Amino acid sequence: MPRVVLLGSSPGTSTAFGQPTPPAALTLPALPGSPTVIGKLHGQIASLDPAPVTIVRSGEAAVHRGLPGRLVETANLADDLRAVADAVEDSTENLLILPANSLIHDELIYQITKSKRGALALITKEPREEDENGDFIVPNVPIDEALPEIGDRSLEGLPVRVRASKSRVISVGSAFHAVTRPNSVLLGPLHLHHKHAATLAEAARELADMAHLFGPEDDLVQLLVLGLVRRGVSVGIRGRRDLFFRRLNTPEEAAQAVAEMAGFDEDRARLNNAVKGADGFFTTYFVSTYSRFIARWAARRGLTPNQVTLISISLGVASAACFATGARPGMVAGAILIYFAFVFDCVDGQVARYARRFGVLGAWLDATFDRFKEYVVFAGLAVGAAVSGVGDVWTLALTAIALQSVKHLLDFSFGAANRRRPPAPLPSMPLSVSPDTELRAALEQRKIARSGGIRGLLKMWSKAGRNRTVYWARKMVVFPIGERFAAIALVSAFFDARITFITLIIWGGVATAYTLTGRLMRSLA
Repeated sequence: MPRVVLLGSSPGTSTAFGQPTPPAALTLPALPGSPTVIGKLHGQIASLDPAPVTIVRSGEAAVHRGLPGRLVETANLADDLRAVADAVEDSTENLLILPANSLIHDELIYQITKSKRGALALITKEPREEDENGDFIVPNVPIDEALPEIGDRSLEGLPVRVRASKSRVISVGSAFHAVTRPNSVLLGPLHLHHKHAATLAEAARELADMAHLFGPEDDLVQLLVLGLVRRGVSVGIRGRRDLFFRRLNTPEEAAQAVAEMAGFDEDRARLNNAVKGADGFFTTYFVSTYSRFIARWAARRGLTPNQVTLISISLGVASAACFATGARPGMVAGAILIYFAFVFDCVDGQVARYARRFGVLGAWLDATFDRFKEYVVFAGLAVGAAVSGVGDVWTLALTAIALQSVKHLLDFSFGAANRRRPPAPLPSMPLSVSPDTELRAALEQRKIARSGGIRGLLKMWSKAGRNRTVYWARKMVVFPIGERFAAIALVSAFFDARITFITLIIWGGVATAYTLTGRLMRSLA
């Protein structure tokens, strides 16, 4: 579970705008129980960290007294930064840093804290044309005009620049630090892996010594992200998408935000997030379009992911039994059953993500019995071929199994090797330097250095993936499990076991060659 740090000091505080009520103390009368902003937030994070650290100016500390956790009172921005450093430097857990005046969906908190990035910030940006570097092209106009989505004043003065192709922040501004062509705005939440906690603490203390250079519009989270980026930490970006986040400063903003939040279907967003975002073509368009609703139905009736896995296994075995008859009705029935075996194979993971019921046993069962279902179906097809007089196809079946095994070996071994490889370091830059031109130049040089030879070819292939046709072709050529089960179902329903195995061998051979070539090139690069 992450350690939560709540920040009460930001441009959204009463000291910045002269509001009689501190933002965290604003009530939300439209919500059940009329909670305060900070009361609602504490309820949301209780399962993550029952004793969060709250850093707040002394004049607003009364709002936070009596709430769970440790309260740290500060007098100014320098104190805020040093308090953050003290709170995070020895952390052995990941960190979630949130403004105390946040109104946010539970699902968005969950998605941020489950990120596998070393650092992740919530960013808003306009979809717009990209230049040849993968950067968004922004007209030469003030930030509030370039980004009309951020009209509320709690977001003014927080410009950042992101590189869309790398999904990371490359520059952050402040009253002292300039940003070349800002194209986005930092919203507030920051999630950080504990391995970067010491770096954040060191940067926060250095920024505290520079506090006299910052203005009243400078935001504490923004400065923390600035420190991370200037220290060479890769800070990933995440948008709100179909979920809600807003920092509240006035009663009017609170009322408006609650009304806007009611227009979001959080359960639908949670259901959509239960579907893997990088699935293959067949899974995306012929399974996940409706399997998510089966997953929700199953989760609401108390079915566990393991129980759904057993349903999938049973359908796979029944499919193999039908194929083993060798008769045309049996082949058609087997094709239908293997399709639904795959549907429920998708449903078990979606139930786990929707209901947030994860376990080592479930993950092991899912991975193991995916192979079991596939190979028992191969056996059923081979038996059916012998029964129907098609002939002995066991050699073809074993060849298909061997190809698939080699491909899985390539995937898993390459993944294990990649996990052991340290990430390439990003350029860093002193916090005492105002313009970001040196940092931008270092990033550009790094890109040029990585654009030649094999790396250049891989980059070109990666850019080609922006084309939707190429993207799906790349997904299909590797012959993922959805495409394999679809091929078995379609070919066996219309032809015999021999043609089915030949199809699997040809496509599997292409997939193995493509995978091996890609793994070799990436290893050499």
